[in-house]
Amino acid sequence: MPVPNHSPAPHADKQKAQSNLLLGALPHALLERWLPQLELMELPLGKVLYEAGGVEKYVYFPTCGIVSLLYVMKNGDAAEIAVVGFEGIVGISLFMGGNSTPSHAVVQSAGWCFRLKAKTLKDDFEQFGPVAHLLLRYTQALITQMAQTAVCNRHHSLDQQLCRWLLLSLDRLPGIEIAMTQELIANMLGVRRQGVTECAVKLQDAGLIRYSRGRITVSDRKGLEERVCECYEVVKHEYDRLLTFA
Repeated sequence: MPVPNHSPAPHADKQKAQSNLLLGALPHALLERWLPQLELMELPLGKVLYEAGGVEKYVYFPTCGIVSLLYVMKNGDAAEIAVVGFEGIVGISLFMGGNSTPSHAVVQSAGWCFRLKAKTLKDDFEQFGPVAHLLLRYTQALITQMAQTAVCNRHHSLDQQLCRWLLLSLDRLPGIEIAMTQELIANMLGVRRQGVTECAVKLQDAGLIRYSRGRITVSDRKGLEERVCECYEVVKHEYDRLLTFA
């Protein structure tokens, strides 16, 4: 799942749209028809794309940056259930028939995306042609990520969970640096900040990462892959299997 290395400008064109894996896999004629309706928009850190229970009017195709899908409890506590980057789409409930979702979508790593009106996507999805085939394959991969996250949070150590989170984030970024505070990571994983701090110190002492002022630099990706639990490889394999297009 190669990461595109580009800096989008605020105007839509075919090349930039194809930086999103799903848009790039659309038939040529369909993408040409969508292009005038695709709106390029910035994804600043912390921007909320949709809130739990809200009716979604758009879907979002990130070209760079990461969107975190969170489940928020009544008391305000939250935990991340999946991440979406250039490989995917934010807003699957629109074409799955639910129109709303109990999850919350917020920008975890700043970037850009293309926004498309819900009606446009639904009209093409309901033709049960290439759009439906493509989006259902992506949804299967996303469900795998959600399920594996739940298993990982229940059965694996916080150290392994942090490694999984770092690797999933790296897969969706062009470099080796992640802009994220330990407090935000703790919120994503649904754990105490102290626990994340202790794990980050262990990884730094092992020479795997460097942490400074809200930025994590991965020094030894191979070392992280050797330390992470099986969950990362399960998720990566499914994304590679389902989202590799000839």
